[in-house]
Amino acid sequence: MRTLARRSRGAGPLALVAALLGLLLLALAPAASAAGGLSDAAATLKKGQVYVAPTMQDRFSQAQADALTKKIEKADKPIFIAVVPDSANKATILTDLRTLVGIDGVYGVWRGTDGFLAKADKGAMSAGSAERLAGAVSRADKGDINATLNDFVDQAVPQTKGHGVGDSGSSSIAWVIIPVVLVALAGAGVFFLFRRAKKRKEEQARAELEQLRRVVDEDITAFGTELERLDFNPRASDADDAQRADYSSALDSYEKSKRLMDEAKKPEDVKQVTETIEDGRFQLATLAARRDKRPLPERRPPCFMDPRHGPSVKDVDWAPAGGSPRPVPVCQADADRVAAGLDPAVRTVDTEHGPQPYWNAGPAYAPYAGGYYSGFGGGGLLPGLLVGTMLGSMMSSPAYAAPMYEGGGHGGYQDQHEGGDYTGADFNASDFSGGDFTGGSDDFGGGGGDW
Repeated sequence: MRTLARRSRGAGPLALVAALLGLLLLALAPAASAAGGLSDAAATLKKGQVYVAPTMQDRFSQAQADALTKKIEKADKPIFIAVVPDSANKATILTDLRTLVGIDGVYGVWRGTDGFLAKADKGAMSAGSAERLAGAVSRADKGDINATLNDFVDQAVPQTKGHGVGDSGSSSIAWVIIPVVLVALAGAGVFFLFRRAKKRKEEQARAELEQLRRVVDEDITAFGTELERLDFNPRASDADDAQRADYSSALDSYEKSKRLMDEAKKPEDVKQVTETIEDGRFQLATLAARRDKRPLPERRPPCFMDPRHGPSVKDVDWAPAGGSPRPVPVCQADADRVAAGLDPAVRTVDTEHGPQPYWNAGPAYAPYAGGYYSGFGGGGLLPGLLVGTMLGSMMSSPAYAAPMYEGGGHGGYQDQHEGGDYTGADFNASDFSGGDFTGGSDDFGGGGGDW
């Protein structure tokens, strides 16, 4: 039933019950710890504030913490940041904070002179994303705490699912008595919360599908334009059977892609559409080669910069903004641009943060990209191409190839908490993924929890 207990600022029934049971809470709630350390950090983070240990305020000031808190509050995302001294247990600090705060989210810790580390619940961010972002910003900002933390939040906000915790400490207490609330509501409140959560997920799925529909329709139109530009007449005297077969396959793919897009009901349906477009574009490239008496093209992934460019012709070393170089498949035109030191013609799409490359446009684009690259080891090819980007971390698992939405919600997140949900200490530690601190070389084994 915990998945039904959503943190929502409009949850009037919960606020009423919390008020009525206030005396009960006072009797049941344990005394707050005055020992400092983890208890103080958790109490601060529950209020949606950035925590800075007193001994670290000479390196990260309260003013800087307040500014970062406002940024997170404005984004309304469950992102929790703490700055702690070296005495904090390196091996357990993030998991301990997650346990004490008790909220699904993205957790980042700057530890003394050791550097920055982040972990995230799968309901808040796709597996592996938080630690990759932490590593990227740490390498970029080279020990500057303020720059590192702000860069991390800026990068994490568009990738984080769920809502922030707000500034009400009393709301956290209310979630401690969820079983009492559920009994008091006698099923009516449960139904209300379930329906609202289900409706929100359905609305999100519809919005993401419409966002994808505009982009995929553009891709289908571009494919149709290429078919017309080729100006192939199957009845022409110089047309042979192989050319006619290529043309027929390309035309079938074009018609099939339009039909599949019209029939799409949920975002993951788009994967079939882009798979079909990719296949049709290869047939089109093969037909063009036959007509020009050129060697037939190798079956390669679409141009990474923009799948509308058709099949790639080679791999070139290229680095996305803020990333490190990696080999990517590109068309000849983009290969020439990169060789000349120019920016490639990257496919951008509209987002709430302005135009973004499709690989940084949000989780809705996982089936879009997955369809284009699924025939080329999509589970292994894309993460290497997309290291440090939003879709790269999502496609490190085959999840994008499976239904992402079921029953109006994120299929991969059914029976799983979303960012901002209260779980207390009851969470799957294996779903709270992370890595080692990026800045330090010493090995901390053991050590006390509080500082």
